[in-house]
Amino acid sequence: MASVSKPGVTVDGKVAVVIGGTSGIGEAIAKGYAEDGASVVATSRNPERVAQMADHLAERGSPTLEITSDVTKPQTLRDLREQVTAEFGDVDILVNAQSYIARTDLLSSSEEDWQSVFDVQFFGTIRAMKEFAPVLDGGAIINFSSASTSTAIPSLAAYSTAKGGIDVLTKVGARELGPSIRVNAIKPGFVISEQTKGTYTQGQPRFEIIRQRTRHSRLAQPEEMVGAAIYLASDSAAYTTGEILTVDDGFMSYTFDE
Repeated sequence: MASVSKPGVTVDGKVAVVIGGTSGIGEAIAKGYAEDGASVVATSRNPERVAQMADHLAERGSPTLEITSDVTKPQTLRDLREQVTAEFGDVDILVNAQSYIARTDLLSSSEEDWQSVFDVQFFGTIRAMKEFAPVLDGGAIINFSSASTSTAIPSLAAYSTAKGGIDVLTKVGARELGPSIRVNAIKPGFVISEQTKGTYTQGQPRFEIIRQRTRHSRLAQPEEMVGAAIYLASDSAAYTTGEILTVDDGFMSYTFDE
């Protein structure tokens, strides 16, 4: 029987742009890609963090650039694309990991709350996809969903709705940008980050529910999202597109103990 060549689960040699790549999950993915051999540009709207990440990546041997961008300002995304392609040529991977949360419920939330969340989460993802699609031939886009799209979490009305839109956007993108570009999303459970401190961390009421409903009885570390991000960006995922990949330690599948 003839042997079958199997592509590796790796991003070695690829060029990745990680928006929101200077904190939380995005930072973990940027570092994980670099450690796996990719050239990585980690960008956000925080100049100090962008500089720190560029230094970190360069010190570890990853070709990189120091570029600040803001997904609410299309021209900065255009500048980002132009500088990256001038340095590296076409891009292989675009990760949309930018985030913004307004902790308000449906009735108390303002128009400004919804506009601010959607401008970063939803429209920011659309802007980045449209800007980078022309230089992603044969590449992959990874968006970020949330466990909040599958359950009604109090005080996250705008955030959850925006993330639900990203789920649909991911499927639309897979259909309209394919077959040359694959579009998938990662749906994390509850991850330790600046946004979850004081709400889901140990000692808070919600932590007890997370403890009960996850296999490891804890929140995830940002680094625990990296494996999914490497797989979806790798050639091993060539037949995977339009997928919303849940990484939540079993939280959403939990029912009863007995």
